[in-house]
Order: sequence, then C-alpha cells, then structure tokens
Amino acid sequence: MGRKRIGILTSGGDCAGLNAAIRAVVYRAMGTYGWEVLGIRQATLGLLANPPQVMPLEIEKVDALLTAGGTMLGTTNKGDPFAYPMPDGSLCDRSEEIISNYHQLGLDALIGIGGDGSAAILRRLAQQGNINLVAIPKTIDNDVGVTEHSIGFDTAVNTATEALDRLHFTAASHSRVIILEVMGRDAGHIAISAGIAGGADIILIPEITYTIDQVCHKIKERQEQGKNYCLAIVSEAVRTEDGESVMNTNRLGQSRYGGIGQYLADEICHRSGAETRVTVLGHIQRGGTPSPLERVTAAAFGVAAVDLIAEEKYDRMVTWQNRQVVSVPISDAIAQYRAVDPDGTLVRTARGLGICLGD
Repeated sequence: MGRKRIGILTSGGDCAGLNAAIRAVVYRAMGTYGWEVLGIRQATLGLLANPPQVMPLEIEKVDALLTAGGTMLGTTNKGDPFAYPMPDGSLCDRSEEIISNYHQLGLDALIGIGGDGSAAILRRLAQQGNINLVAIPKTIDNDVGVTEHSIGFDTAVNTATEALDRLHFTAASHSRVIILEVMGRDAGHIAISAGIAGGADIILIPEITYTIDQVCHKIKERQEQGKNYCLAIVSEAVRTEDGESVMNTNRLGQSRYGGIGQYLADEICHRSGAETRVTVLGHIQRGGTPSPLERVTAAAFGVAAVDLIAEEKYDRMVTWQNRQVVSVPISDAIAQYRAVDPDGTLVRTARGLGICLGD
C-alpha cells in the first residue's frame, strides 16, 4: 500500500467529541499506515480560500485533544458552495473551486465529519469532482437515520440531565413549575433521553402532539399528591398548541428555533395559576468536555474511517449498529432522518414511569 495523503474537516454545528475523532484519525493514519494527514480549516470554507487553509496534523499535535471540546479545525454551518452568498447578494456556484483545491493539495481521500446536511453537500462535491469521501456522523440531535449514536449526542444528554438535576432543587424549594428548553432541530432525542435520566415529570417532543390542558392536568395531579413543584423538559422544535413553530429572527434575517419554553410557561401560568420559570440551555449542550462514551464513539469512528480508506471503500459513512461499527452508503445515511419512535422503547419507558408526554 502506497503512502497516502488524506484530508479531514469538521462541518456543521460544533459539539463535544470532534477533537477526539480527529485525534483517532491521525493516530490510525500515521501510526498504523504511515500516511500524511491535512486538517482543513473551517470546513469547506478552507477549500474555498486561495491558497487553501490547511494545517498538517501529527500525533504530537493531537495527542492532548481527547478531552477538548469543540474542534481544533473550526467549522461552519453556512456558505453552501453550490449556492454561495456573494457580497452583492447574489448566489454563486463555487463547487469547482473546492474540487480544484482538493486536487491541488494532492489528497487521496477526504474524511468529512458532519450531520446529514453536511454529508449531502460533501457527497455531491465528491461525485462531481472525483473525490474519495468517507463520512463520520456528527450531530447532538442524533437524527442521522442509520446510526444508533452520532458524535455529540451523549455529551449533550449528559449536560441536559445535569441541568435537570440542578433544577429539581430550586423547583422544590419555591414550589414552581420549571421548564427546561433543550436543542433538537427536528427530533426530540435529547429531551426524551435527558427527561427520563433526569426525572422530569413532563417531556414534550415534536414527534408527539400535546395539549396544554393535559400538561396542566399533570401539574394538578402532582399537587393533589402533595408535590407542589413540577419539572418539564421540551425540545426547541416543539410547536405551539396551534401548530406554529416558535422562531427567533436576527438582524441578518436568519431564523432559529427558540422560545417554546416561554410560550409553555405563559400558557401554563394562565391556565393553572402555577408559578413558572424557564431555563434555555442553548449552546451549553454543544460545549465542554466529551463524556467517556463520546470519546469511545469518536475513537471507534475515526479508526474505522481510516480503515475504509485503506480498503479503498469510498462514498460510505461509518455508523454504530448492534454494538459495533459498520459502514453504509452515504446515500442511505442521508435518505431519512431518525426521529423518536412514538411507539419505541424510550417513549414506552417514559409512559411506564408516569411521565406526561402531553397527549
């Protein structure tokens, strides 16, 4: 096997575990195969720069990254190269610039760490420009369809669970209803997992339709049992009772989920008279030291991705299935997202524990 030069980039939102995956790729590529690894800065933006923004990666440079949050390479979740926003407001297809710079760097393969959106863009570039691509799934939402675990999810759940643990005490002390709003762009995996682990009384996720009256009934039920406080966790993508998304739009015209917690608090207070408070966890879920499981997952994915390149198996994503790492075609990975199953184990568990899901 000849000496290879491979590139690696992180794309989309940051999360814990990305540096651990980069570290594993470098360890496997250099330590086992003797290959050269180039880190590409700021995802595809690094390949749009002239010259390309890259950094040589060596074992000594990544050795201490195992516990570091974020990504040493930087990342971006905007600037689609097929419709890149230009200063005059127009959109320009800059895909050929990325492809040209990939080949100019003399890369034999590219490892892309990202969610389904990033994987779709990278795959389109790969097919158009003869790029040997291997993907690693990353998303705190854990909604990539073909893998049980994605990098970032476990740490986000741990963070949300710790928040619930802390909120229990202040809720009980002041006899309040406290609502924790967590991330979850399309799926409620963080909310359902953290809600069970953190002992929430109410869990609201976008996959299950709720009513405010049912939520208030749960609060009243607890009051009748002598429990004058209640803890709720809600995914940011949950809609209002009328089916409207709750969004915030900034001065740049960018819209983001946010505010469903306050909406629920106002409605609960109005209908039940309960004193309510809201905590929005936000980007705290993305940061911090990766959990032990996160590090294991990232390490396994990084090693497996390099091995796919060694076997010259491209256009594939490494995934966690049935307690082991396997690979699947990237097209399968991006074909569908993985929502919470309303009839699945976690939902049945929550119901079995008497947790209100709002329906």
